[in-house]
Amino acid sequence: MRTTRSEELQELAELAVRALPAGVEEIVLTGSVSRGVADELSDVEMLVVTGQLLDREECFEHARSMGLTELDSWGPPPAPAQHVFGYRAGIPFELIWWPRAYAEARVAQARAGAEGATADALVHGVPLRTCGLLAGWQEQLRIYPPEVAAARIETAASRWGGFAPAGVLTLTRDGDRVALQEWLLDATARVLAIVFAVNGVWQPTTKRLAARLAPLAVQPERLAERLTLTLTEPAARRALRSMTEIQLETVLLAPSGPNIDRARGWLAAALELLW
Repeated sequence: MRTTRSEELQELAELAVRALPAGVEEIVLTGSVSRGVADELSDVEMLVVTGQLLDREECFEHARSMGLTELDSWGPPPAPAQHVFGYRAGIPFELIWWPRAYAEARVAQARAGAEGATADALVHGVPLRTCGLLAGWQEQLRIYPPEVAAARIETAASRWGGFAPAGVLTLTRDGDRVALQEWLLDATARVLAIVFAVNGVWQPTTKRLAARLAPLAVQPERLAERLTLTLTEPAARRALRSMTEIQLETVLLAPSGPNIDRARGWLAAALELLW
């Protein structure tokens, strides 16, 4: 069920985009509002697709016509995209502007396995103005190509092996918490990449992670909860052991491949050393 806040923010977005000219071909509501889970902390996120390439000032002018104030940008965005931030009625708006050719290229890259949450954002996007582009993109992204899943799984497992398992013990030294945290965060990202790929689901951002993992049939038990506990565990050795357990359980759920097979043995050996 959509939250009341989602309905309120979508209505505000619909009012704002009425001012945009015909040259704006597709407007896609994304983020928590499009998924119906917005709360009091949520902003309004939109992808704006134009027939022609616009520079930053042109995007700012369009944003002003939408009633946005206090305009700014974040980034730098990848060329030729533009990022525009502003407020309407006190609500933060984040607008990503893509020319149509670039949008088509980004969808093709996402379907081919490019990293990022573009595919997930579009799959859950809601059209506020459309010439049929979003529906076409969603059809292209309806199936997660098995070869993309296999490549993503193998890439994610590539770091887990190729050196002595005992090497991970150096992360438990006193004073090396930053290095340990870097390893834990990297391992978290790789675990999630494997889990979403195994389930054939385009990977989202890590916001509201428990809710995004809940529908997935294949994953380590209590994954979201355990990741949170591991990342906040103050004892270095215990944190590393917990993450290694999660990593090993994850690769045991993944299909066989050179990196996955190597990781299974390497992680098992590392886990034995951590007890």
